[in-house]
Amino acid sequence: MALSMIALYNTLSKKKEIFEALNPGKVGMYVCGPTVYGYIHIGNIRTFTFADTLRRVLEDASYEVRMIKNITDVGHLTDDAIAQGDSGEDKIEKKARAEEKTPTEIALFYEAYFHQTETSMNIEPAHYFPRATAHIKQMVHLIETLIEKGHAYEKNGNVFLDVTTFPQYGKLSGNSLANLKVGARLEKHPDKKNPWDFALWLKAPEKHLMHWASPWSEGYPGWHIECSAMSMEYLGDTFDIHTGGEDNIFPHHEAEIVQSEGVTEKPFVHYWMHTRHILVGGEKMSKSKGNFFTLEDIIDKGFVPMDFRMLLISTHYRSQMNFTWESLEQAKKNRETLFVVTEKLSAVSPEQNSDAAFDGGDFLTRVREAMQDDLNSPEALAVTLELAKKINTLLDKNELIHHTALTLVFEKIFFLFGLKQEEHTIPEEINAFAEAREKARNEKDFAESDRLRDLIIERGYKVEDIPGSYRVKKL
Repeated sequence: MALSMIALYNTLSKKKEIFEALNPGKVGMYVCGPTVYGYIHIGNIRTFTFADTLRRVLEDASYEVRMIKNITDVGHLTDDAIAQGDSGEDKIEKKARAEEKTPTEIALFYEAYFHQTETSMNIEPAHYFPRATAHIKQMVHLIETLIEKGHAYEKNGNVFLDVTTFPQYGKLSGNSLANLKVGARLEKHPDKKNPWDFALWLKAPEKHLMHWASPWSEGYPGWHIECSAMSMEYLGDTFDIHTGGEDNIFPHHEAEIVQSEGVTEKPFVHYWMHTRHILVGGEKMSKSKGNFFTLEDIIDKGFVPMDFRMLLISTHYRSQMNFTWESLEQAKKNRETLFVVTEKLSAVSPEQNSDAAFDGGDFLTRVREAMQDDLNSPEALAVTLELAKKINTLLDKNELIHHTALTLVFEKIFFLFGLKQEEHTIPEEINAFAEAREKARNEKDFAESDRLRDLIIERGYKVEDIPGSYRVKKL
């Protein structure tokens, strides 16, 4: 398949743009990954699923994507949303003290949980997951360069970036220095020249659990410099796409731009893309508010991860999504509708199959066009459900279809959506009951068929009849 025209909304330009890769056919993509101090919630999952969907759209359009997703295991402070990354406690260190563990134990535990959750959500693994603690050398080098170029200064072992040296500060978020006001919640660090300067390196206080040697002090890096160091290490001075949640836009991504471009004097990222928040009861979901759900909460309610992925597909990534159990129930029904159709296709008899019959090609084209238009997944899903309805109608009327082509169409759509069939091992006893039930139905022994059906239900499974066959599902 030839490279396609893909339109993406660029937070930097505030408009949709036709995507043009820096290197023809290749895409460098950086995803702001998790800070590994707690369980990621479904708001975090939305951001990571969006990045995965974007990657799938690019790969479907024949781009070779190199994705880097960082692991923040130091330097992300508790007051990151209040100040400029220089106040509060380190989130991982705070958790380590609370649980009487080492920061490394905390980070590795929650990093493993993050990877497990991504696997459950059928998110393709990044090509590399760099940890901040493994890139201190690169961060120190960037900070030294910023000091040499007059963009940063040191005082009492702390190093700050001087935002007044960047006239373009605010070009991503709109929070230019001319517009920013020092509010009551922003307290100026005693070593800062300007309130909106942000920390590149902080001197570690006594008994701080995480610290490294540097030219300025025994300390640790600021949160913002970490992503610049890791993205540039693996994708170069300038790369194509940087993604994250909308809460990353300011100050984190704004800081990334000025410190990176301050070092290289080149454009840092061409396309910035951000997801909106998930709301619960009209409020932003967040760990600090305690109003968040994890993937396990969804599973405990009887849903599967692909139900949640279907829910995410149902809403455009640039729209806020109010999470409700009712909306998740509808997403489950939509997922089952699509998977039942594919199972019906697999059971089509040779007599109903014809290479000259309906092949669904126009529907696949419409799905691709929607996804390539800034990932318009709600439109793509509507087209797919329309396709499912058409196939059901054809099968019900025993009309001919192009089985092979339609199967391939659904494979490509499921790839774009990131959907996969949930794998359940059905016990041999249940399979035996199901086979005996099918035999009884074929022999029109409906009393025996009903008896076997009830036995299957008692053991937590059910049998669904599809044309020419059946399927067993866990209740």
